[in-house]
Amino acid sequence: MTKKRKLLVTSALPYSNGPIHIGHIAGAYLPADIFVRYHRLKGDDVVFICGADEHGVPITIAARKRGITPQQLVDEYYVLNRDSFAGLGIKFDNFSRTSLLIHHATSQEFFLKMHRDGKLVSKESKQFYDEEHKMFLADRYVQGTCPHCGNTNARGDQCEKCGSWLDPMSLINPRSTISGTVPVVRSTTHWYLPMARFQKELEEWLATKKDWKDNVMNYCGGWFKEGLGDRAITRDLEWGIPVPLPDSEGKVLYVWFDAPIGYISATKEWAEKIGEPERWKDYWKNPECEIIHFIGKDNIVFHAIFFPAVLMAQEGYNLPSQIPANEFLNLEGRKLSTSRDYAVWVPDYLKSFAPDILRYTLAANLPENKDADFSWKMLQRCNNDELANILGNFINRTATFLQKYFDGKVPENVKLSADDEAVLDEMRLGLQETGDLIDHYKNRQAVGRAMDMARAANRYYDASEPWKLRKENMERCAAVMYTCVRIIRALNTVFFPFIPFSMEELFSMMGFEGKLEETPWNEAWKLEAAGLKINEPKILFSKLEDKDIEPELERLAKAVERMEKEEAEEKKAADEYAKAAEEKKASGETPEGTISLAKISIEDLEKIDLRVGRILSAEAVPKADKLLKLQVSFGTEERQILAGIALYYKPEDVIGKNVVAVCNLPYRKLRGLESQGMLLCACTEDKVTLLTTDSPEVGPGTPIQ
Repeated sequence: MTKKRKLLVTSALPYSNGPIHIGHIAGAYLPADIFVRYHRLKGDDVVFICGADEHGVPITIAARKRGITPQQLVDEYYVLNRDSFAGLGIKFDNFSRTSLLIHHATSQEFFLKMHRDGKLVSKESKQFYDEEHKMFLADRYVQGTCPHCGNTNARGDQCEKCGSWLDPMSLINPRSTISGTVPVVRSTTHWYLPMARFQKELEEWLATKKDWKDNVMNYCGGWFKEGLGDRAITRDLEWGIPVPLPDSEGKVLYVWFDAPIGYISATKEWAEKIGEPERWKDYWKNPECEIIHFIGKDNIVFHAIFFPAVLMAQEGYNLPSQIPANEFLNLEGRKLSTSRDYAVWVPDYLKSFAPDILRYTLAANLPENKDADFSWKMLQRCNNDELANILGNFINRTATFLQKYFDGKVPENVKLSADDEAVLDEMRLGLQETGDLIDHYKNRQAVGRAMDMARAANRYYDASEPWKLRKENMERCAAVMYTCVRIIRALNTVFFPFIPFSMEELFSMMGFEGKLEETPWNEAWKLEAAGLKINEPKILFSKLEDKDIEPELERLAKAVERMEKEEAEEKKAADEYAKAAEEKKASGETPEGTISLAKISIEDLEKIDLRVGRILSAEAVPKADKLLKLQVSFGTEERQILAGIALYYKPEDVIGKNVVAVCNLPYRKLRGLESQGMLLCACTEDKVTLLTTDSPEVGPGTPIQ
């Protein structure tokens, strides 16, 4: 007998700064729900945990824009998103909140233990400060011109136009999003987790994960190759979990420190709700329990590196057993854009369409190994051609035939033929193979295998020709219809993880005994059905007409029109920026964003973005005696830099060196190649020497101030 598994399954905590859209569902929630439903049918011990991520700058910004408090905002979206998940059948054991006291206490306990054990370091850093509102500005509270592409509305953490990860200090013409004023630079102290101390242990742990997805392993390998640096775990904000140390007023725990701990606090809350407050330990501190995090690929570093390091700094906690990270879902051939309303929002979808149509369409097109695309025509096609014409067709003609010719009663005492036994064996095999695919996070193949079972059912029905047997051989007709009901019993179970609402309705319509959720997965094909009285047949899947989806296509078309107009305006601004910079450079003036080295002020000096970079590769530039082409890592990004050091260094001499670079100069072209920064060197009459650092505490991307 197969040993039952103990599983704690989590889905990434959604931000409470907006409603849920189909990209969220395809990334972390539907795959997890399918997995959980399957394992419950297998009889495994499964707890499914999630919750609202209610801290972080995006929430404070959204609340400020609406003129309400962060608490009012998260209260609103907690209810909306909880109901959206329920409306789509995403069935958590507990959907918690990070604003709860139980979460605050758990996160502070984690911090204090790491602090007591000497696992944290405090460091002073420079940060923008809004003098009008008397507050430090977190990255998203700063906007300015992207130093890479000239986008004038780049955020302090990332430029949405070119995708570059940014530091607020690298922005040109920075401004506070709160007051609109130019911020000043002030010193502030924060607590950091020195990730380098955990790198060896993390690498050894991940090396044991032979069955993890390539996207997770490759992403982690890239971070390890660059070397892990210190990670800030506190912020200067009013909204969040207070740092539990003296003299820390105005400082809170960084959202990406406290958010994953939300899985633990949510499990604690679940245990309290069921009256067993210590049971959470049976999942988080029991080596027999497998912890599985379903996430999107943008959360890999936090779940596969950062959170495991935090757990390693505690005592007795299980590390993740699996992190099946999905790629991104596009919409009608374009990237989703929540800020521009280019998305399919779950609350809006549920007002007009059945949840199972979306569940099935997404499951059949999940971005498991590469980005996938959703379209309304695809939804229409999946519903009409597969759910209605294949699965629904077989169910309907079986049920109506029974109702018409057998008074709605499943025949008894039938003698099965070799063909009957063969199709039932095909159902058995289909259940087994579909389950194996779900268990290996291959839902696209799994839902396809399930639909193949429905196709086999239709072939059996057509080949058996019960409409003829009714007139020629009623005994044989009864055996065929009995077999068809057994097939429906198997289909009822195999499709339940994907389309639970329709399958619950089918279970009731067919008069099956017991509860669908308690049907043993591998036994469903052979459960007895003889003598059951079915209820009035009904159409499970109605066809979608063009007129049903036209309003959605029109809404998206208008959004695309708005986006293209905004993109054109942004491109124009970026082109003008680049042209002005080139003109200033040609005239000998200092281009915007660069610094003149003659008689500069402290304010000018603070504009220079100096960072540590690690040289990953180096090669000579053809027909250029002095130039080396370098690929330099700055932690969150890589840049190509051309350096005039070839007379003094061979390419192999510089690989692996930690160098100092100016990162906010306009890009230049040399010998037809773009140089995206400048290395600092000490120059004498006969030697050029790269400025380097060998300090283990200073990794790629570390700012120099």
